[in-house]
Amino acid sequence: MARQMTQITMEELVSLCKRRGFVFQSSEIYGGLSSAWDYGPMGVELKNNIRDFWWREMTQYYDNIVGLDAAILMHPRVWEASGHVESFTDPLVDCKGCKQRFREDNVLEENRVSRTCPECGGELTEPRQFNLMFKTHIGPVEDAGSIVYLRPETAQGIYVNYKNVMQTSRLKIPFGIAQIGKAFRNEITTKNFIFRTCEFEQMEMQYFVKPGEDQKWFEYWKEQRWEFYRKIGIREKKMRYHQHGPDELAHYAKVAFDIQYEFPFGWKELEGIHNRTDYDLRRHTEYSGKDLSYLDDVTRERYIPYIIETSAGLTRTVLTVLSDAWEEEKLEDGETRSVMHFHPEIAPITVGVFPLVKKDGLPEIAKEIEQKLRVDFTTFYDQSGAIGRRYRRQDEIGTPYCVTVDYQTREDRTVTIRFRDSMDQIRVRIEDIATRIKQEIATYRRVE
Repeated sequence: MARQMTQITMEELVSLCKRRGFVFQSSEIYGGLSSAWDYGPMGVELKNNIRDFWWREMTQYYDNIVGLDAAILMHPRVWEASGHVESFTDPLVDCKGCKQRFREDNVLEENRVSRTCPECGGELTEPRQFNLMFKTHIGPVEDAGSIVYLRPETAQGIYVNYKNVMQTSRLKIPFGIAQIGKAFRNEITTKNFIFRTCEFEQMEMQYFVKPGEDQKWFEYWKEQRWEFYRKIGIREKKMRYHQHGPDELAHYAKVAFDIQYEFPFGWKELEGIHNRTDYDLRRHTEYSGKDLSYLDDVTRERYIPYIIETSAGLTRTVLTVLSDAWEEEKLEDGETRSVMHFHPEIAPITVGVFPLVKKDGLPEIAKEIEQKLRVDFTTFYDQSGAIGRRYRRQDEIGTPYCVTVDYQTREDRTVTIRFRDSMDQIRVRIEDIATRIKQEIATYRRVE
């Protein structure tokens, strides 16, 4: 079947996400809140499926990686030790004319030199450092002693709990601690839909290793994290590695790579893999006064572990999946269909079930099938409209398999299974539907 593929724009993606229940503007009936987004019925299923896939990949399949769910509010000394209070800042400039605000490092060089606004040409203020942490107070009195911060990253909760986790789980180096949770950054500018927001979710794993073996483990996790995106269906031609140069490298990092994805707005970071050395545990040892060294019970060697970090944004991964899955196909019959090629493991709906018509006992059979399939899959029942339109609705939300009950079903207990990507159809017995779909999921490969 001849097809012509096109790339989605951000405007089209935002529109589709609202129309099909993936992402809504937060507080929309009040005019919306900038940088805040709500995940609708399809969006929350997609996000949860990605989260669960990551969790299985990072904990269930390893015998030396365990999970943690640390508190969002932490002792303020944590953020002093980590350097966030002192240096977690961006350079902020304001336009004296149109009053817009910009990160100075995002302003074009010619505008920085001339101190002119990239929007209106007005005069820019001198840059000032703007701390990205949200500050609040805990307790009934708002004074200097009650200040706490919403965590800007989840990693510090892992570092301060590293010994608790190691001892209670009886882990030996090398081992990892994984965490998924909310983080908050008071960004100067937010843009590109859910790519950069003030409230987001991180998926991080910190791997504790012996100094001297850090580069080996860094290369291992660099490859494993690339493989993760391939497994959830992201096209490899749309990904690349980017190594941090001397001017990009964080003060705690020995070496760092990003996995970048080619979004509709260009190549941007999807995940970071960092060799953080022993910086974090040394800083927390210094600020807390607690010994965070590791004692090898075989060699009796004592040392501060190095940390290999894998840090991904869950919400940013959702945007990646949405961008990568969408295609508008012009079919050889002249028709156009919009389709999301989600991998079946993460698709919001796995199976749609339809009666061909709303009479003659077909809805009753279809509902019985849908109820049974719910045990193994996320399902959706629809009996409204022409069957072709029902297929197109499911194509646009990325449902990989559709089961249709027709008049032949009443005669021989068979149904059609329609495949989203190819639009091919096969007939199978009702009792074989679940087995066949599981086989298809296990062998799924997106055709590019």
